[in-house]
Amino acid sequence: MAGLHQLYLTVGPARFRVASSWQEPLDLLAELYKDYPASQDGYADFTVRLEPEKPWRRYIRPSVHISGDYWLPDAAPLPLGQSLLAAEMGMNLQMALGWRRHVLLHASTVEKDGKALLMTGLSGSGKSTLSAMLAEKGWRFMGDEFALLNPDTFMLHSFPRLISLKNRAITAMEAIVPDNRFGPLMKGTPKGDIRHIVPPKDAVHRMKETARPTLLLFPRFGYEPALRDMGKSEIFVRLTQASTNYVALGEKGFRTLTKFVDTVPAKAIDYQSGEQAEELIDRLWSKLP
Repeated sequence: MAGLHQLYLTVGPARFRVASSWQEPLDLLAELYKDYPASQDGYADFTVRLEPEKPWRRYIRPSVHISGDYWLPDAAPLPLGQSLLAAEMGMNLQMALGWRRHVLLHASTVEKDGKALLMTGLSGSGKSTLSAMLAEKGWRFMGDEFALLNPDTFMLHSFPRLISLKNRAITAMEAIVPDNRFGPLMKGTPKGDIRHIVPPKDAVHRMKETARPTLLLFPRFGYEPALRDMGKSEIFVRLTQASTNYVALGEKGFRTLTKFVDTVPAKAIDYQSGEQAEELIDRLWSKLP
C-alpha cells in the first residue's frame, strides 16, 4: 500500500491491517492497543483504510474517509480529530460484512466462572456501560460490539475491542476507571460525544478463552427497575435483527440461533442506574444452575 502508514492489530480470532494516510491515528491506536498481541507475519483477515475523500482534504480541513475490504459507498467522512472513531467503525464494518466463522450478535458480553452473560438492545440501552461497569467488578470483559458464537461448539469467543462510551456514560465511567485507560474525548460525532476505554488487562490476556452462553438480557435504561419475561418467538426475532451475518450463514445461522433461544434463559431488564442494574443481574445470576 504505497504512501500509506500501516498498523496490524489482533483482537480475539480476528486480525486487522489498518492503513492510513496520516500517522497520527495509528500512533493513537498503537498506544490504546499496546497490550494486545502483535502480528508479526503481515497476515490480516481484513484491511481498513483511512484516506482523504479528495487529495487536498489530507491537508486542508483534513477528513477521514473509511474504506477497506468492505465499505459503504454513502458513508460520510469524519474530521481527522475523530480518526480513532473512524478506525473503530472501519473494523466494525469489516466484521459485520465479512466475518463468517461465527454467528455475530451485536451484543456486549462478560464472563464469570466459564459462563457468559450477553446484553443486546438498541443504541442507548446501556449495554456498553453495563459491560464496562461489570468488568471493573469481577467479571471478565469479552466484548462490547460483537458476540462471536461458534455454531459447531456453541461456545462464545472473546472479541475485547475498546469499549465505546457515549454522552452521560462517559462521566459515569470516569468515576471508576483510571484516566490512563481512556482514549481522547471526541465531541460532536454523529453519535454524540464519544470516549473509548481500554478493557482491563485480564480481558486482553485471556481473550483466547471461550465461555458458555448462560444468560441473555435485553436492557432498557431510564425505566423503573423491573425484570420481564419474553416469549421465544420475540427473542428469536430480536436476535436475528441483532445479527449482522445471520442471513449469510443460512441454515447454520438458523440452527444456531434456534438452539440459543431454546437453551439460554433470557429476560428484559429495566433500570435507572448502574447500581440497580447490577442488583438485578446479581439476583438473576444467583438463580442460575
